[in-house]
Amino acid sequence: MVEWMTIKNMTFKVGQTLTLVGVIKPDPKEFTLDIGPSVDRIAFHFNPRFDAKGQTNKIVCNSLEAGNWCKEQHEDCFPFCAGKEFKIAIKFTPSEFVVTLPNGSTFCFPNRMGARKYSVIGFGRDARIRSIEIK
Repeated sequence: MVEWMTIKNMTFKVGQTLTLVGVIKPDPKEFTLDIGPSVDRIAFHFNPRFDAKGQTNKIVCNSLEAGNWCKEQHEDCFPFCAGKEFKIAIKFTPSEFVVTLPNGSTFCFPNRMGARKYSVIGFGRDARIRSIEIK
């Protein structure tokens, strides 16, 4: 069963940081975090893949515009473990999303849509979300 939660009409704007705490479910395939202006337009798609879509222990990031996925960005650092709690922080700058992973490493993903505010966030698949904070 695929579980999905969407929060609409929130405000995540330039200069803020979104902090997410969750727990990876047992025997995970992948989990997803999406940020964008609507459910069908995704500025930042964060997708750690334990064993999904032909990839193992990879973080895949992307954006979705007009029904089409753009160019994927792959990250080799994979600090997620089945059954374990994780915390990620996403700082939103005018030009990019700066992601801090559970082990303290960081990477950047471009703000391809160029908006200064996003109002929808979605979570799904093999992670239980415990807390969401925007500061």
